[in-house]
Amino acid sequence: MLQSGLLYLCSIIITLYFAHVQPTTAQIMAPWEVDALRAIKGSLLDPLGRLDSWNRGDPCVGNWSRVICYNATASDGYFHVQELQLLQLNLSGTLAPELGQLSHMKIMDFMWNSISGSIPKEVGNITSLELLLLNGNQLSGSLPEEIGFLPNLNRIQIDQNHISGSIPRSFANLNNTKHFHMNNNSLSGQIPPELSRLPSLVHLLLDNNNLSGYLPPALSKLPKLLIIQLDNNNFSGSSIPSSYGNITTLLKLSLRNCSLEGPVPDVTGIPQLGYLDLSWNQLAGPIPSGQLASNITTVDLSHNLLNGSIPRSFSSLPNLQRLSLDNNNLDGPVPSDIWQNIDFNGNRSLVLDFHNNSLTNLSSPLTPPANVTILLSGNPICTSQNQLNISQYCQSAPVVVPGGSANNSTLCQPCSTDLPYEIILMSPIQCICAIPLYVEYRLKSPGFWDFIPYEVQFQQYLSSGLSLSLYQLEVSTFMWEEGPRLKMNLKLFPNNTALFNAKELLRLRNMFTGWLIRDSDIFGPYELIDFDPGWYNNILQRPTKSGLSTGAVVGVVIAAFAAAAILSSLITLIILRRRLKHSSKKRAAKRVPMKIDGVKDFTFEELSNCTNDFSDSALVGQGGYGKVYRGVLADGTIAAIKRAQQGSLQGSKEFFTEIELLSRLHHRNLVSLLGYCDEEDEQMLVYEYMPNGTLRDNLSGCFSIYLAGTDMQPLTFLLPKQH
Repeated sequence: MLQSGLLYLCSIIITLYFAHVQPTTAQIMAPWEVDALRAIKGSLLDPLGRLDSWNRGDPCVGNWSRVICYNATASDGYFHVQELQLLQLNLSGTLAPELGQLSHMKIMDFMWNSISGSIPKEVGNITSLELLLLNGNQLSGSLPEEIGFLPNLNRIQIDQNHISGSIPRSFANLNNTKHFHMNNNSLSGQIPPELSRLPSLVHLLLDNNNLSGYLPPALSKLPKLLIIQLDNNNFSGSSIPSSYGNITTLLKLSLRNCSLEGPVPDVTGIPQLGYLDLSWNQLAGPIPSGQLASNITTVDLSHNLLNGSIPRSFSSLPNLQRLSLDNNNLDGPVPSDIWQNIDFNGNRSLVLDFHNNSLTNLSSPLTPPANVTILLSGNPICTSQNQLNISQYCQSAPVVVPGGSANNSTLCQPCSTDLPYEIILMSPIQCICAIPLYVEYRLKSPGFWDFIPYEVQFQQYLSSGLSLSLYQLEVSTFMWEEGPRLKMNLKLFPNNTALFNAKELLRLRNMFTGWLIRDSDIFGPYELIDFDPGWYNNILQRPTKSGLSTGAVVGVVIAAFAAAAILSSLITLIILRRRLKHSSKKRAAKRVPMKIDGVKDFTFEELSNCTNDFSDSALVGQGGYGKVYRGVLADGTIAAIKRAQQGSLQGSKEFFTEIELLSRLHHRNLVSLLGYCDEEDEQMLVYEYMPNGTLRDNLSGCFSIYLAGTDMQPLTFLLPKQH
């Protein structure tokens, strides 16, 4: 009883102590950044209360939602904000000018909210900024000139807003910027020719704006340019510069519906070109007859004023998926061998759309494979009496862009419904159930028309980029959207275990939100629409990189150790004699029967199964006593399982005495003892799981105090649970 009372008293004192010292950490973060965060919150409307934690303690140690700090102090002695991750929180309101006071920030993410107003010019003060992510909001006004002087900016995403005005010429100073994603706005004026000075630019996405004037020929000087996408602007009176045919790095050229005139440029000198869309313009003259790049998948020259015949060079394109030449003035024969170099094994298909031209005859009989669709309606050949057996190609039929969902059929028994388990369809372990992560993902400028032949390649690309096994990634659905853009719903599964651990969850989220997945030539740039942790949400509520250095942690908790040491010594001395008495004796093989209300006697097999045979993936900590594992019990309860190593085993009577003491401790700020295991030379304690990280992360958790000069086991103190 004395031991139990002292333990209970110790827990209360530590609880009160931490409640008392918490305000003293208010100056860990730079105070001006704390004020800036409060101003940022004040300018936003947060109907779901996602930012309610932004008024408790210090942002770096007080778990301010979506605020991520550096894990070390700067030269000024303060911690600073590294990231603001405010993706899809249903926020509205405006962006506060105080954002500019977060001068050490690298990632500013407000994607997919309903924020209005303009982009504050003070953003230009954040010289460390690498990712400016504002797409999917209601922002208006013009782009601040000041953004053009951010020396470390890698990516600017402002697409799907209402931003107007011209592109600032100062953007030509963004020497480290690779991605200009400014599509789907109301930008006007000419594309500044000064942008041709950008040495790192890879993706230029300006489609669906009000840009006008002439296309800058000097864009051909960009040394790393992979994608030019300018669809749905108005370059009336302008032609496509012939110099664009000399951009040897180019993978995709898309100038659809831009009111362009003149001839089709000769792009045969672009060795890796995979996608060409010049449709819905006023281009005239013949189609260049040179040989296109062998990896091209899509050629769309429809809805122009082209004449002459269809070049035979289209017959040597092994990766072609779609050739659209409809609604032109093409004449001569219909080619009958375009598919001859295409391997149609698997899910490959080819669409040849020649309708509404002046094609009059066949070069030879049409005998395409079943995977080839030919459209000839609206040509004279369909009304000629001399042409037979082509009626099936003369019917008016819309071409449907392929889309769909994965085949989820399985012969496995359904998973337990206690938790949101799903079967890992491709796992090497048959019928294993796990709780997935859900990711909404979109390819913004893919280099193909039909995704189905590339689905396996995509899974290989993305799983490799995320450092996952192939079977851990499932494309559950995909659909084409206007652009064309390819939207997907993905599921990520743990590695042949039932659950992700916290470390892996945070790593995966950082891979997506930090744009750490390598770019792909064929899949192009991507965007994260939503990272839905679902059942794991409680694990991801705290910042991912916030943390204190070792020195800072010691400084904050040293007083707590001192306050607890005296009480722990008293308790330790009470039980020291009993433990030392048995420390050199072999543990008795015969178990001592015991029954305590609310404390379950687990078998070794039960605890082995719920931790995947005590695998490293379930390990959450270790100390002098042994290791602690995270496991899911048979009833779905998540537990922390403390497994003693051989050198720490007690006699059964001593072990059960400890269990009896622990079972009497009941306090709202202490984790509860759920059970124990005492068999097969194993001693394990099963506690309520507290998914709030370590003492280092949260100044709460579990720490042990040792008496100097003794060989006793550590006495474990459970610090207050977070609320």
